[in-house]
Amino acid sequence: MSNTAVESEATRTGVTTAFIGGKHVPASGTYQNIDPATGTAIGEVSRCGAEDVDYAVSSARAAQPGWAATKPEVRADLLQALAAAILANSDELTRLESEDTGKPLTQARTDATVAARYFTFYARAIDSYYGLSLPVDESFHVYTRREPLGVCGSIIAWNYPMQLFGRAVAPALATGNTVVIKPADETPRTAVRIAELAVDVGIPAGVLNVVTGIGAEAGAALAAHPGINHIGFVGSTTVGTSIATAAAQNLIPAVLELGGKSPHIVFPDADLDQAALFITKGILQNAGQTCSAGSRLLVHADVAEDLLAKLKDAFEAVRIGPGSQDPDLGPLVSLKQQKRVSAFVEGAGGRIITGGQAPTHIEAGAFFEPTIIAGVDPTADIAQQEVFGPVLVAMTFISEEEAVGLANGTEYALMAAIWTSDVSRAHRLAARVQAGQVYVNAYGAGGGVEYPFGGFKKSGYGREKGLESLNAYTATKTVIVKL
Repeated sequence: MSNTAVESEATRTGVTTAFIGGKHVPASGTYQNIDPATGTAIGEVSRCGAEDVDYAVSSARAAQPGWAATKPEVRADLLQALAAAILANSDELTRLESEDTGKPLTQARTDATVAARYFTFYARAIDSYYGLSLPVDESFHVYTRREPLGVCGSIIAWNYPMQLFGRAVAPALATGNTVVIKPADETPRTAVRIAELAVDVGIPAGVLNVVTGIGAEAGAALAAHPGINHIGFVGSTTVGTSIATAAAQNLIPAVLELGGKSPHIVFPDADLDQAALFITKGILQNAGQTCSAGSRLLVHADVAEDLLAKLKDAFEAVRIGPGSQDPDLGPLVSLKQQKRVSAFVEGAGGRIITGGQAPTHIEAGAFFEPTIIAGVDPTADIAQQEVFGPVLVAMTFISEEEAVGLANGTEYALMAAIWTSDVSRAHRLAARVQAGQVYVNAYGAGGGVEYPFGGFKKSGYGREKGLESLNAYTATKTVIVKL
């Protein structure tokens, strides 16, 4: 049967359940899944607890030896098949993600495409992922093996459910691990649907398990479970601290991708039209609900007003509406998040160039206008903390030294962009700015699948994406043979 003909369990029943050991497992309780564009319930979601998590970890543990013993080429073929199934079912996955997150259909479809790309990339990469020979002493034959860690737990955020799913699951499965993944409370459906597709294409039951539920319940139980060998987390720095604590108590590795307050540093010799284009997209994509959003504009005083005028025009041209209408900007994920963004803007100080409130022409939903605030105090909360909304704060500088000081002046260090036509300056600042990824005359939300991604300081530690992610899901074993 074609993958496109396989109907999801949630579509049939209206309830999104956990998917454990290759089958749907309802929990004892449920909660409502809310559409942020309308504030109405989409359906019910199983509220998993510690017992459900334990069952999922046990299923993953039972499946792991057989999966690890599967030839890499077979694992690669199965991951390629899952990528194809995601693309074949992209219409359904796009709709589910748009309804869950509120994001426009075009952005949700991109998420499905990128999720498939993760499985394709790591399927190809595993074919050439080997250990090393260490010919340092003729009396010994020494080599290394890269071995799977075992059962990998993953807790992902609500802003890019499918991309984050692929980012965590694909390298873990490629290297022979099994996975228990906890999607965000608000966005569970695409994770369960892709797990269904994984079994459909032949990935053995128990290799990929999904537990739905509330973060403080199911997520906390997964992070603290003594049966996992690795934990990955994408979300807030506050929760990341508790995840890191649980990992330390169980002596397992953790990869944490946390908050960001990423700067655009714009010099007078920059192409301002190009900069305005990327800055607009970098903060308004997904309604600014992106860890790597370029939320701070550090612009040289000589071109500040010119650039702000260009940005004002770009922001005010944005179409706002429900994700189902495929606008430029959809709602925030919840009314709670809308209130949080409003509170930041109200206490910002500075000068509001445009926006600053919920749009008056939309009666329902968690919408917020694209907002630019100039002249913000670099020490203000809105310049220091992650707002997670379509809000850009602007500050000026005169010298290169001042620009670096402002760029590094927060507790986050995830991404940065440098806008200049001076190649020497670009390389100087790329070395001095604290960030896990630095763009020059461009900007992307975390870069491509191939580029290692992660932060310094309170933006977390460890790297995802690219070949470095394979190292994160394996351990090195050194074998030393006396000849």
